[in-house]
Amino acid sequence: MSKKEQSDVFEFHCKAVGLCPEKEYRFHPVRRWRFDYAFPEQMVAVEIEGGVWTQGRHTRGSGFVKDMEKYNAAAELGWLVFRYSPQMVESGEAVAQIEKVINERSTDE
Repeated sequence: MSKKEQSDVFEFHCKAVGLCPEKEYRFHPVRRWRFDYAFPEQMVAVEIEGGVWTQGRHTRGSGFVKDMEKYNAAAELGWLVFRYSPQMVESGEAVAQIEKVINERSTDE
């Protein structure tokens, strides 16, 4: 599944349950890092990690280390970051978990 197809599926699932994430959300005040999707009010982010089984960018050494730096900086700023494989997006597992977390965080406010 291509990155565009992954995005289309995630957006379709979000729309089906009434969620409206911001796409390519820049979260850091200095670095140019972006989340694939974000719910800024709840400080919840979604990253769709491709290339899990094909030695893609996220599983090779340098990419993996850069991802750790990004996710640790996000955590330091208070973000809750969820990482999903394309299969988790396609199955609906990703949006089911995100819907639950967004609903919980929205009622806590």
